[in-house]
Amino acid sequence: MNRVQAALEDLGFYKEMGRYFSHPDTELLLEFPPGPLSIGNSPVSSIQTMKVGDSTLNLLTPTQCVMDRLAAFYHWDDTQSLKQAILVAALHDVDMENIAEWSIQEGKSDLFNRFRTDLDNSKSKQYL
Repeated sequence: MNRVQAALEDLGFYKEMGRYFSHPDTELLLEFPPGPLSIGNSPVSSIQTMKVGDSTLNLLTPTQCVMDRLAAFYHWDDTQSLKQAILVAALHDVDMENIAEWSIQEGKSDLFNRFRTDLDNSKSKQYL
């Protein structure tokens, strides 16, 4: 992490706490979670990549992003994460069947139903 921290400091980031880094120009935090990458209790088996100049970014798919946000909602009652999951699901093509199955494995099918209802309501009210 020392090389990463040094590179981030060169870009104006500073270590917030643990594995989090902040930058004075944004309210967002940069996190380096320990591996292996997982969403809830399920390891991530595949990722998307995107080329930016000479660099390759490894990214979660929109479906995985929704699941990640729902994991925060499911396990920490983070309603902001529920709203983020709804926004991503409303704006991108996501695999709802996969999300439903994962939610059942997490033991959170009741909260998935709330997500699905809130998503349907947000679309009908045209918040997006």
